Amino acid sequence: MKNLKFITLLFAMALLPTNSLFSQSTNANQAFWVHEDQVKPSMFKEYEVVTKDFIAACKEHDLKDANWSTARLDDGTYLTISPINNMADLDKNPLAPLVEKMGEEKFRAIFNRFDKCYDVHRNYMVHLINDMSYMPNGLSANTPGEDYRKWHFLHVTPENVVNLRNKLMEIKDLYAKKGAPEHFRVYRNGFGTAGDYYLVVISAKDAQSYIKTSDETEVLLGAEGEKLFDGMMQYVHKYEPITGSMRPDLGYTAKQ
Repeated sequence: MKNLKFITLLFAMALLPTNSLFSQSTNANQAFWVHEDQVKPSMFKEYEVVTKDFIAACKEHDLKDANWSTARLDDGTYLTISPINNMADLDKNPLAPLVEKMGEEKFRAIFNRFDKCYDVHRNYMVHLINDMSYMPNGLSANTPGEDYRKWHFLHVTPENVVNLRNKLMEIKDLYAKKGAPEHFRVYRNGFGTAGDYYLVVISAKDAQSYIKTSDETEVLLGAEGEKLFDGMMQYVHKYEPITGSMRPDLGYTAKQ
């Protein structure tokens, strides 16, 4: 990246205001902007060092309106996640005050270090679907103490999108009827993604807790649940499970 304006615009897209992300609940069908860095295996440590240096600069200069959370997939992909209130948010550049305070040269130096950590990065949107999600204690993307994540990508062809949605709704209703201990959020792909998919996200304390709760839920749902899951898979073009975790140490929350 050689043009500073382009640098700030690209990163600003990923660091839009995220007050709603850290609130008690998340709005229905909330849109999220995701910036994905496919970090080279040899640069994992350096990427995290640079990220922490950038966070330190944000704190030092008291950057406002640019909160974000970070997730790390087990394959080394890092996701910077920010909710979007509307498309007008994409016109904002919350990093401009940081450039002014720390200076263009220092700001550019940080992003030159970032650029060495990956060859591929991209931006896209996903939408949290309220009525398909099962979180009886309150719908929220923020789950303190449960940073482990299991992402279930259910890829679907256009002709089966409605059928898959209906099956997911049936599963959600069964979870609610049985009072299942496993909670989940459902997202739908949006602008910038390739293909169609629903994404089911489950939070847990760790991998062992996830397995335990999942097994308990399977027993609770019984044959009725097995039948519904089998029916759902009839409409899934490709199933892609991914594990990872949220990284609070790589996120930033602006002071109020």
